[in-house]
Amino acid sequence: MTEMGRRERKKAATRQALADAALRLFSERGYDEVGVREIADAADVSVTTLFKHFPDGKEALVFDQDVDREAALVAAVRERPAGQSVPRALHRLLLGEHSRRVHDDPRFDDFLRLVDTTPALREYARRMWLRHEHALAAAIADDAGLPADDPSCRALAHFALEAPVLVRGSKDPGTALDRVFDLLDKGWTEHRQK
Repeated sequence: MTEMGRRERKKAATRQALADAALRLFSERGYDEVGVREIADAADVSVTTLFKHFPDGKEALVFDQDVDREAALVAAVRERPAGQSVPRALHRLLLGEHSRRVHDDPRFDDFLRLVDTTPALREYARRMWLRHEHALAAAIADDAGLPADDPSCRALAHFALEAPVLVRGSKDPGTALDRVFDLLDKGWTEHRQK
């Protein structure tokens, strides 16, 4: 493996250690009761290193996969199989993401509870989602050959991103997500045929 590969792995490990320490401390004591110095100490790094990895501050530690998520959303639109609609591609991505989080990470419920009960994190999540919405709408518009500010593209992006929130707490979130995306797919397909 190249030197760059090692360096990138080390950066990723440090970033993950910081995010893990933050989530553990926030879950144990509450978001407002934990400072960045404590998080850095728990991950055995300096505060300067913490801010190199998370320049947006404490809130960003909770949403450590923010950049990856936006790239995955845009790639779902741009790299989907021929004949697959944009809503179907987004459904597949979000369903897989939801399934992985629920089944692979035992801390997912703690994460949701932390975000739901912390105003600063709810606001950060809203801002983050809005940024994703703009990037996703631009990718949809580009794919459809429509202007970047097309309201139908913005609406599809908005409702696709809201779908996981809408189904949270459902008895069967997977089936509920299927139903939401069936509606989005039918509406988008009819709209595109006009």
